Amino acid sequence: MTLTTTAVLAPLLPFLGAVVGLLLGRPSLSRHRPDELRTAFHAPGFVRPLAVLPTLAAAVLTVAVAVGQGGGPATDVATRLTPTGSLPVDLALHVDGFAALIGVLVGVVATCVQIYSTAYLRDDPRYPSYAALVSLFTSAMLLVVYTGDLMVLLVGWEVMGICSYFLVGHYWETEAARAASLKAFLVTKLGDVPFLFGIFALAADAGTFRITGILGHVARDGLHHPTLIALLLLAGVAGKSAQFPLHTWLPDAMAGPTPVSALIHAATMVAAGVYVVARLLPVFAASAAALVVLAVMAAVTMVGSALAALAQDDIKRVLAYSTVGQLGYMTGALAVGDRGAAVFHLLSHGAFKALLFLGAGVIIHAAGTNSLAAMSRMGGLARRIPDAFWTVTVALLALAAIPPFAGFFSKEAVLGAAEHAATGHAVGIPGAAGWTVLVSGLLTALLTAAYATRLWLLTFRGTGPEAPDHGPQPRAMTAVLWVLFLPTVGFGLTATFLPAWFDGRSLTPTLTTSVLGTGVALVGGLITYAAWRHTSALATRTPLGVVAVAEDATPALAEELAIVTHPPAYGDAAGAPDPADPGRLLLGPLHRHAAAGFHLDAVYSALFVRPVRAAAELVRFLDRAVVDTYVSGAGTAPRWLGAAVRRAQTGNVQTYLGALLAGALVLGVAAVLVATGTGA
Repeated sequence: MTLTTTAVLAPLLPFLGAVVGLLLGRPSLSRHRPDELRTAFHAPGFVRPLAVLPTLAAAVLTVAVAVGQGGGPATDVATRLTPTGSLPVDLALHVDGFAALIGVLVGVVATCVQIYSTAYLRDDPRYPSYAALVSLFTSAMLLVVYTGDLMVLLVGWEVMGICSYFLVGHYWETEAARAASLKAFLVTKLGDVPFLFGIFALAADAGTFRITGILGHVARDGLHHPTLIALLLLAGVAGKSAQFPLHTWLPDAMAGPTPVSALIHAATMVAAGVYVVARLLPVFAASAAALVVLAVMAAVTMVGSALAALAQDDIKRVLAYSTVGQLGYMTGALAVGDRGAAVFHLLSHGAFKALLFLGAGVIIHAAGTNSLAAMSRMGGLARRIPDAFWTVTVALLALAAIPPFAGFFSKEAVLGAAEHAATGHAVGIPGAAGWTVLVSGLLTALLTAAYATRLWLLTFRGTGPEAPDHGPQPRAMTAVLWVLFLPTVGFGLTATFLPAWFDGRSLTPTLTTSVLGTGVALVGGLITYAAWRHTSALATRTPLGVVAVAEDATPALAEELAIVTHPPAYGDAAGAPDPADPGRLLLGPLHRHAAAGFHLDAVYSALFVRPVRAAAELVRFLDRAVVDTYVSGAGTAPRWLGAAVRRAQTGNVQTYLGALLAGALVLGVAAVLVATGTGA
């Protein structure tokens, strides 16, 4: 089988699995009595193999593509999809080192998510549609990764948006899930509109939708409006990859199932924006202003999300803000012109972030709550879930960029690229962009270590009565954690080999940034530990309403109940009034604002939501009070005239003759008066 055929089959197999799953996976309830419905809700026996096997096959194919492609020349083939009368759309395939490795990441993480979900949602009546949507999500991302045409890429881009809407809203019975799915859809679509215009403007300037043709045109002739095109594309990237100011949907999306969170954060939707910028980096590099904007966006995203993560009480919201910040590192690397460092961090982050989210699912099930404040008042959690304890501990070390784990090498590659640009050694990259990314990256490294340490201490070092025992964790869930543990530990060692797959730039850590980055990370961790030692005694003196579900609850049910009960117990979905929280001590008066995401949702509500609603109310008033009045008046006048005429139609002959004589008399008198007046 050729490399081209293998690359085509990789997105096709999960797509076919999704179609079959959606058509045949729904259980039939018509044959069951009401007392049998709960049993009937179990998915048909073929649904789980249908969910796992196509995705697993796609993962194997992506590995085969990566082995076949290696660091050699890009594979680029195309066939004309349809004539458009102007710019044709091609069904194009483009596989290089970047695409090959990201394809492996997508396939491996998606397979882990599908296997994990077979146990996590084992009794969920909507599991068949869930599994089919995960397969479709995987197929759409692989289409984005392997395609060589921007219009085909846009298809996968939009399909992922639809899948995220349904998957985030999987627990649609809860208000949080319904609101989160709608918010994710609308915010990302807000960025997709300028992204679409940017694609059209770029294709019109370059004369083609083919990515290779566009890059060739940029290198040869440049662009007429590079800044405008780059900023339009950047709006879509900010929405899809949750960058400031369109990042607000991602923390709320934690209302969906934990495996969905792992898929979105590690390998699909949010990675798509970074990948598109990496593919089209020469377009952005053609405008120094666009690079500075990208650097500022990355800096604000990194620092703001790290501060917000330090104040969250929901364990998954901590990880969500963490993802926003790590994506900021990737866009920062792109802002200083090093897409190799950006994709390196994308790959390592995908491994340890998938591990963190899937580990969080195990923790939530074991603790019966998603609240860090509640976990800090539970004892023995680490002993009860040793698989999650050890793997999540290592993943948090990778997140904090502690050597020798994967996150250290990839984050240092980003900081090294920023230092290179800041000192003026990167051709065509503004020094301001380099300094912006370098300073904000170091500050974020300190904050990242702080919130990672806080999460670990509150989760695994709690004191108090043990949570209800939900029994041993399913083997399908714990096995996946160890699979992802391997790249979390060892992927950083590939830093010496990856340049041959990328642009040839070195990815090995530099001495300066390694010392600075590791130093500030250790300082952040130690300060947080000292703050925890100072506040932990308050946990025993300040009890909180610990939310714990029934002991026989499945993992999915435990999470759903934790989401529903968190706001009534602690005041809102994000924070908790916990004086024993070290984050509250570290942030001081900033804690309240950081827990609320610095009130960006309130700002957007005041600037956009309320004016739009007011305009809608005005339009409704004008429609009802003005337009409807004129329309009703146009019908009322003839109706009144008809009623008056109808009164004269009595059917009495004498009345008709009397009216005729009266009319004749009136006409005769009028004629006499007219004649008399004329004669005078």
